Amino acid sequence: MSDNLIISVEPATGEELWRAEKSDVDAIVDRARRAWPAWAAQSLTTRMETVRRFANEVRKENETFAELIARETGKPMWEARTEVEAVVNKVEISIRAYSDRTGQKRLDSALQGTAALRHKPHGVMAVLGPYNFPAHLPNGHIIPALIAGNAVIFKPSEKTPAVGEFLLKCLHKAGLPSAVAQLVVGGPDEGKALVAHRGVDGVLFTGSAQAGIAINKKLATQPGKIVALEMGGNNPLIVWDTPLFLDAASLVIQSAFTTAGQRCSAARRLIVKSSMYDDLMVEVKKLADRIIVGGPMDDPQPFMGPVIDNDAADQLTESFLYLLSNGGKAIKHLVKPQDDLPFLSPSIIDTTKMTDRPDVELFGPLLQVIRVDDFDEAIAEANNTRFGLAASLVGGTPQEYNRFWANIRAGIVNWNRPTNGASSAAPFGGTGLSGNHRPSAFYAADYCAYPVASTELEQPRATVGVGFRDS
Repeated sequence: MSDNLIISVEPATGEELWRAEKSDVDAIVDRARRAWPAWAAQSLTTRMETVRRFANEVRKENETFAELIARETGKPMWEARTEVEAVVNKVEISIRAYSDRTGQKRLDSALQGTAALRHKPHGVMAVLGPYNFPAHLPNGHIIPALIAGNAVIFKPSEKTPAVGEFLLKCLHKAGLPSAVAQLVVGGPDEGKALVAHRGVDGVLFTGSAQAGIAINKKLATQPGKIVALEMGGNNPLIVWDTPLFLDAASLVIQSAFTTAGQRCSAARRLIVKSSMYDDLMVEVKKLADRIIVGGPMDDPQPFMGPVIDNDAADQLTESFLYLLSNGGKAIKHLVKPQDDLPFLSPSIIDTTKMTDRPDVELFGPLLQVIRVDDFDEAIAEANNTRFGLAASLVGGTPQEYNRFWANIRAGIVNWNRPTNGASSAAPFGGTGLSGNHRPSAFYAADYCAYPVASTELEQPRATVGVGFRDS
């Protein structure tokens, strides 16, 4: 098999879905640089109407698009449909966000002229997308970047390139010039070449902390290049005083196991008040035992599909065994029923007695449980991570939620809601290893255009004062 090919395989079946040759990054960047000025010169109204036509194209293809997402990621059709809906909704949200976050301002003064604030696009933006939401998450960078007047080069994950290709085809059908949004097919080498390319003015990344740190290091000597890093999380969910054990358990299951745990905002650590532990875990395990795991087209529809590939499944299995052999106590074992396909059962392990819990993002259906005795200890345990993306409190009083909100270190802080499922109409980002203080979603406009301050007079007017001899 040629080293120059990227082949996409359906996780649920192991069958080949798509293949293409790797792209010439230099040629694509050169084409984007030549196309960008004409796109930037278009009126904002024209750019907004183009992305609105894109939303209409996606609507026309919604079922075809959802099926492709389901097949390439393994996620159930019901979830793939919600991803397509999010792609469509992102357009109007991004238009509102651009107006709200990058609005023009003028302040007139008869003697000093006009002070103005306007925004300009950066130029050519590289968007590096993940495999878990291969349409929605990169779209959250692409649409704001296009509205602002940038050209976009999109490199999807090598595990989900077919979805990336489909996304750009919808943009081109909407009338966007093909050179203004281009696809790079490739693996890590092509991604590295794109990030480091002198013709790229910004890098918008969604993915693992490891890859994000590598990008940050690579660009440390290039401060002129805008970098927005949306990375992962080791997210805590605290369950405190509440009589509603079944509701609490439902929130735990949604937080930990939606998308087979392959969400950056998924709950990785469940922190439980010791006095509630037994009653809560009975309900959590009951629900986890009822979860249907299956292929994306199965009927009845599963709650969980497979993880992305066998490598991911094997790494998660090794992680579960590591926790088990270092003081963890299995509540629900991680099981891989088929050797050749990456289906995993949801798993739960009590790691309270582990002296050194690994602070890593275990990207799959693996939930660690930690018992604590008081609320201060719960908050301290929740903050016991280098990450800081999402955190949720289930139960507790309004006063305890206020303490939780004030003291927790995360960019998304919820009460009696899951850790995941954040709104695109709010900023999405975190602290620590979860990002570099450039939140996406509604705040994506902030990194897609830069502010320009001007003072302006229609005619030159100036005088000289102190320090000049009389004429």
